[in-house]
Amino acid sequence: MSKRNWLMKSEPHEFSIDALAKVGKEPWSGVRNYQARNFMRDDMQPGDGVLFYHSNCAEPGVVGVAEIAGLARSDPTQFDPRSDYHDPGSKPDQPRWLLVDVGFKRKLKRTITLAELKAAPELADFALVQRGNRLSVLPVSPAQWKFILGLEKR
Repeated sequence: MSKRNWLMKSEPHEFSIDALAKVGKEPWSGVRNYQARNFMRDDMQPGDGVLFYHSNCAEPGVVGVAEIAGLARSDPTQFDPRSDYHDPGSKPDQPRWLLVDVGFKRKLKRTITLAELKAAPELADFALVQRGNRLSVLPVSPAQWKFILGLEKR
């Protein structure tokens, strides 16, 4: 299967690109959307590219590049009653929620802002800029990947 690309959102006060750079690799836990879970379970493969996106902050946008660093596996936070991501309906023998490891590649020279992405006609069909799209994990086509990273130099 050929390499795919993804955009993965994180709130920087929860986990930032700088935090990923510091640890090198991190389990992407706490995803509680079935479509995003299915992307991780069915489509993500080690080596896939990731646009690391800061959301719910003063300047949302793409801030770095990472890669999928492992196959999907059970997210332990679903079983921890102290976790914000606890799911009492999920069972260890049939976990409802999964995670993948994400590895740091590089921090961008600048933030490619959501406003820039929305303003680019080349990205009109990109899920991130569609009204009402709240997914934390999105597929990125090869053309979108190339275009978005090309914006870094502007």
